[in-house]
Amino acid sequence: MAGTRRRRRRTGVALLAAALAGGIAVQPAPASATPPGRTALDAAFVRAAQEYDVPRDVLVAVGYGESRLDAHGGKPSQANGYGVMHLVSNPAQHSLERAAKLTGEPVARLKTATPANIRGGAAVLRELADAEGLTARDRDRVTAWYPVVARYGGAADDATARLYADGIYELVQQGIPGAVPVRAHRVEPERGRYAAVAPAGTASRTLAAAVPEYPPARWVAANGANYGVGRPSRITTVILHVTQGSYAGTISWFQNPSAGVSAHYVVKSSNGEITQMVREGDTAYHARSGNAYGVGIEHEGYVDNPAWFTDAMYRSSAALTRYLCDKYGIPKNRTGIKGHNEIPGNDHTDPGPNWNWNYYLSLVNQGGGGPTV
Repeated sequence: MAGTRRRRRRTGVALLAAALAGGIAVQPAPASATPPGRTALDAAFVRAAQEYDVPRDVLVAVGYGESRLDAHGGKPSQANGYGVMHLVSNPAQHSLERAAKLTGEPVARLKTATPANIRGGAAVLRELADAEGLTARDRDRVTAWYPVVARYGGAADDATARLYADGIYELVQQGIPGAVPVRAHRVEPERGRYAAVAPAGTASRTLAAAVPEYPPARWVAANGANYGVGRPSRITTVILHVTQGSYAGTISWFQNPSAGVSAHYVVKSSNGEITQMVREGDTAYHARSGNAYGVGIEHEGYVDNPAWFTDAMYRSSAALTRYLCDKYGIPKNRTGIKGHNEIPGNDHTDPGPNWNWNYYLSLVNQGGGGPTV
């Protein structure tokens, strides 16, 4: 048998040599679906990053910033984005359709199959990198992808694009723990043309119309098609929402004239940063029958994932709600502070079962809190 094995090995070597000499393609052995030491999700990021020459850590950070790496069962975000990489299909953004064209994956699979969705996100990032003129050497540098990331968010303007990219690069700089870890990259991103752009809400505070009514907030105006000027009723209620999307993505969506929705304030998950988008005296389109009398506060996240509801978010939002209650004489209880799901004529479920009402109301009534930025 030993002689037989030796003859087989010699035969195999000879065939390989002949194939190489004749230019015949030799198929590599199939790779393991999940390499040792990696989760299936991590392995999907590694494969997509390698296929499209996108830094794996950038790809993960974009996915984490968009979804906390949660596919949400294939359900769409408020902006009609899907999956871990938030591939979007709406009148202003078409990253879902671009991903389908670039990868050959059916749209239905990109929406529901996480490995395909990650692959689609990587393909879109690579196409944007090519459009930005990144060379092969550039693509090796995590810092060089900042302008690409800024464009991936589909922002309505450069200021919001910078706000989005800054959020992703905060993750890159701090690192991401968990099943798909990203080590901390303690370097400044190469912002390129975005270096001269102030993040949304910081450039024009000297303009009276751009000063937020709640002093700790930024001001970024929603598109005029997404709210009504003035109110038909006095303000009696604070209405809490969950964005079903990211902070910067929600701000961008409310700037999109095709959205048809808005809120007065948006609160960021990680640090409680607040952006005002509609004046309190105007009617934001956020709660149907509650629009006339409610001030809407959107909270970054998804109702099915409590990880978005951080202590920083609770404290910051509670401070905003306390300010609104004091300003308009609203009771600091469940009579004056309601969830979107409690407003008549609505079919939404937010803020959902993971929202800690007891803790939130204790913060509203005890004082303290406020944005941590």
